[in-house]
Amino acid sequence: MTLVVKRRGHREAFDERKLYASVYAACASAHYNEAGCERAAAQMTARVKSIVKGRKEINSKEIRSRVKEELGKIDENVEFFYDKHLPNLKKL
Repeated sequence: MTLVVKRRGHREAFDERKLYASVYAACASAHYNEAGCERAAAQMTARVKSIVKGRKEINSKEIRSRVKEELGKIDENVEFFYDKHLPNLKKL
């Protein structure tokens, strides 16, 4: 099991559902259809799972950076919405 070192220093198990949901939400915000959101979220989740596989720990900043980089190759709007997703969680 890979632990994610969060911004405040605590650790939690890598949860691919959280990653999938955040990429899906970014795609939906960029007006992708449901199938496009699912495809992009599944592809990104698979890529990150291959990165964390075999690692004991990974920093959440590294995950976000890699996801942003990959999303930027696909669509700058999706990258933008993914990047802005985290601060918006504080408002909820």
